[in-house]
Amino acid sequence: MSGRARLTLCSAAATLMAATALLPLVDRSSWFLQAVLLLLVQSGVGAAARRIPLARPLTVAAQTLVTVLLLTLVFAREQALAGIVPGPEAITRFADLFQAGGDDVGRYAIPAPLSDGIRLMLIGGVLVIGLMVDTLAVTFRNAAPAGLPLLALYSVAAGLSEGGTDWLWFLVAAAGYLMLLLAEGRERLSQWGRVFGGAPRGPSGPGAAEGPVAPVRTGRRIGMAALGVALVVPLLPLPAIQGGLLDGTGAGVGAGTGGGGTISAVNPLVSLRDSLNIDQDRTVLTLRTNSNDLSDMYLRIVSLDDFDGTTWRPSRKRIQEVPKTFPTPTGLNAEVKRTEVSTQITAAEWYAQDWLPMPYPPSGVRIDGNWRFEPEGMTLVGDHGQNTRGLTYQVNSLEVQPTAEQLAAAPEARASIREDYTEVPSSLPTVVWREAQQITRGAQTDYAKAVALQDYFAVTGGFQYDTQVDVGTGPDGIVRFLRDKQGFCVHYSFAMAAMARTLGIPARVAVGFAPGTPQGNGTVEVSLKDAHAWPELYFEGIGWTRFEPTPTRGSTPSYTLPDSSETTVPARPEVSASASAAPSAAPSASASCSAAERRENGCASALPLDSAAGGDGGTPWYKLAWWSLLAVLVIAVPSLPMLWRLRRRSMRLASAQHAGGGPERAGPQGAVGDPLAPGEDPAVRAGEAAVAHVLAVWQELTDTAWDFGIAPDEALTPRRAAERIVLLGELEEPAAGSVHRVAGAVEQVLFAPRPRAEAGLADEVRTVRAALRARATWPTRLRALVAPRSAVRAMWDLMDRWTAAKASWAARWSGLVQRTPWGQRGQQQGS
Repeated sequence: MSGRARLTLCSAAATLMAATALLPLVDRSSWFLQAVLLLLVQSGVGAAARRIPLARPLTVAAQTLVTVLLLTLVFAREQALAGIVPGPEAITRFADLFQAGGDDVGRYAIPAPLSDGIRLMLIGGVLVIGLMVDTLAVTFRNAAPAGLPLLALYSVAAGLSEGGTDWLWFLVAAAGYLMLLLAEGRERLSQWGRVFGGAPRGPSGPGAAEGPVAPVRTGRRIGMAALGVALVVPLLPLPAIQGGLLDGTGAGVGAGTGGGGTISAVNPLVSLRDSLNIDQDRTVLTLRTNSNDLSDMYLRIVSLDDFDGTTWRPSRKRIQEVPKTFPTPTGLNAEVKRTEVSTQITAAEWYAQDWLPMPYPPSGVRIDGNWRFEPEGMTLVGDHGQNTRGLTYQVNSLEVQPTAEQLAAAPEARASIREDYTEVPSSLPTVVWREAQQITRGAQTDYAKAVALQDYFAVTGGFQYDTQVDVGTGPDGIVRFLRDKQGFCVHYSFAMAAMARTLGIPARVAVGFAPGTPQGNGTVEVSLKDAHAWPELYFEGIGWTRFEPTPTRGSTPSYTLPDSSETTVPARPEVSASASAAPSAAPSASASCSAAERRENGCASALPLDSAAGGDGGTPWYKLAWWSLLAVLVIAVPSLPMLWRLRRRSMRLASAQHAGGGPERAGPQGAVGDPLAPGEDPAVRAGEAAVAHVLAVWQELTDTAWDFGIAPDEALTPRRAAERIVLLGELEEPAAGSVHRVAGAVEQVLFAPRPRAEAGLADEVRTVRAALRARATWPTRLRALVAPRSAVRAMWDLMDRWTAAKASWAARWSGLVQRTPWGQRGQQQGS
């Protein structure tokens, strides 16, 4: 095995050894075998491109192209042209998979299930890192910087893992990197011939043991020292990246004691969206409670308070140890009626949620495990991989029962709440402001405005609950929802909270579960399809207060019903079917979403955000142009080697037709009709033309043999090369004689005093080609036509022209510099 091939193999092995750190992140390792196979193909393409050889940028481009085709074949075969060429649908498929993979990473605990999205992220990441390592270490022959992408691959795995055997994966990755460095060192030293070293230490002679030479000994010492440092450093009390997305120490990293820190959560709306669109419902939580009003038994997971004009998400929060007794909720005073409620909650074995579902506001929690408390939202979050899987816990909560009069008489919210929870970005369309003003026209208090908004969405506005709405992106998405009046809980809660903020009412969005279904044994079952989102508005003296704008979902708060409100609203059901005593049924037809529709993104987003108005205007022009261009490329690009080869054969054999012409017709490289220059010897012109024509015919003959599998050997004389072609091609007369006659013509023009071109050499080449084709198998004949081996000369010609162009431009630039005043001064000073 050559040094370059060994280095290529070590590069792929080093990448795979670093990728083993990703194995604990998912519950199945079948993706790793796929990554091995695809990485070997990618490395093989690089080795073949370097053997041709191609220019370094072209080698990287070839590997990148093959990587894209491989990923398309594996992950977007149904959406690709011919199952491998990516088009707009395949690109959309990749975007959907990446989004789904990112959502799954944030949703599942380690080890996560091997979904298609996570599999694409794993395999795609390994191939990208492998391409970077191969490019640095093999193509550009600098293995030391290749450790950076390997370190990045290991760091991603270490940052998401839960510790334990991290040192083992680091040991494997470090061994791969050291192996790569050693392979590069041996490849470099081999170019110098015999490895040299210093004088041997100790006794010499026939019986002395022969140790490693100096460079190898030094490499081993460096490797052992680096490996030792790598194993010792993790034992030192240094900051470590642990805990994954959720962490419990001051800077958001490290093990810590949970005494402080921050939390930056992923958006839980992804889980909510998927839960509402599942094909088969599943029980998530089972409750036992002493509450007398199950219609208000909402289980809150997290609140979304960061609004960017497009969507809502959790902001970065401070976390602390779980207190024995929770503080009084912000803004709640003693005059508001409340009842202490105790609820025992059991999570399903498959349900791994980082945030703890609880009734709001909680006053105390008894739970095992590693949990942290976020005081602003009064939520609990798991630390260092802690989740709800199979847990049973006890929650004491307050059933706050404000009256309409108390809400209507609430004073202005405190400055800190107003500043954080009434912020609206400038990108929010003005139509949202105007619509909020129109809906609440005549309302005198913030409470009256909130009830008006709730009633508009749930009763009077003509909205319909539907999970099969069209989805898009853009800051005008809320405008589309207000126009179409179709959506599910996320759309309603988002819109109402945004409108409330435009009216100066502090608002946020809560995500969790609506009241579940009572069972005959006294328990309440909460299923995936009870997943829900609702707005919470802040009233000074009462605190954060739930509203329910989503029609047919959840329950209407008693303090907003007509008999206790200062507004006049139509009568409506107080509790939706999801909170009734009857077993919960499947949602309406509009609330379901098939797998095919999810692939088409028909119900995949948490909020319709498309500012475009849609329509049936036919296929857009840019899609037609894209498909037309793609069709041309698909047909033209594979045909380029064949077309180039046919053109080159035509030019070479055509030049031979003019070999018998007079001196005034024959010019260099087959030029015809070039007049003789004054004083030019016609015999010299004829000799030059003969040499050019005969060499062109000989080049065509050897390339023809190459196309049929007989590679050229530039070290042989024309006569020996002809014998080799006849032998390997198993040629008989008259083809064998044609080969020897062309070779004899080459020797004549190269060594005779007066070169002359024989007539009929083009016909000799055609005879040889017909004989080679007749003896070849049909795959060989097909390849010789469609993908001829000698077409690689086109790439060599481009490289030669590029080198010549660079030299020409460098010479021109040097001449321009020398003609400038400062260039002339430099020459004078040098002289």
